[in-house]
Amino acid sequence: MCRLLETICFIDGAPPLLPYHQARFDAARRHFWGALPPLLLKEVLVVPPDFRQSKVKCRLTYSAADFVVEWEHYTPRRIGSLQIVSGDHLDYAFKYADRSALHELWLQRGAADDILMVKNGLITDTSYSNVALFDGTRYFTPAQPLLAGVRRAALLDAGLLAPADIRPADLPDFQHIALINGMLDLGECMVGLGDGFLHDYSPNI
Repeated sequence: MCRLLETICFIDGAPPLLPYHQARFDAARRHFWGALPPLLLKEVLVVPPDFRQSKVKCRLTYSAADFVVEWEHYTPRRIGSLQIVSGDHLDYAFKYADRSALHELWLQRGAADDILMVKNGLITDTSYSNVALFDGTRYFTPAQPLLAGVRRAALLDAGLLAPADIRPADLPDFQHIALINGMLDLGECMVGLGDGFLHDYSPNI
């Protein structure tokens, strides 16, 4: 049975990206299960008292028949380097609860902290985030990510990102990569493009 996932950021008890999560949640339910009764996330996500301060991660897993909500205080990962890997076989257009395919690629990271996936010759995502690349003037994000994330959508709507096709060979044109997802805003997790950024970098991947 297919189970899907939403990872929702709450800050001091409020979810700033909830409309984007609701839109993705609705689209996924329609795609997999057709005409289900509507379900409003704002009505089912009741923040427990112990999680109403600071940044909190809400993990919602769901199917057509049920949903499970889990809460935890957020601790960001420390990412300083990435390993380019091929994700040509990967289909992650929806946020699946089963991340085994992503985990198999993550195991190829070697000495790096995370992976930077390439599909059909284009940069896509890390194992847990979309990316935005800064060229010294503005941020660009891959036009064809594996998963179109909610933070990415909000930043595009705000005009803070521009979509572009980015190849591994283009990486020297950028100063750093920002990792963005529901929990990470632009500028909260950045990886410089200096020495040591990419392990075993191959411009032909």
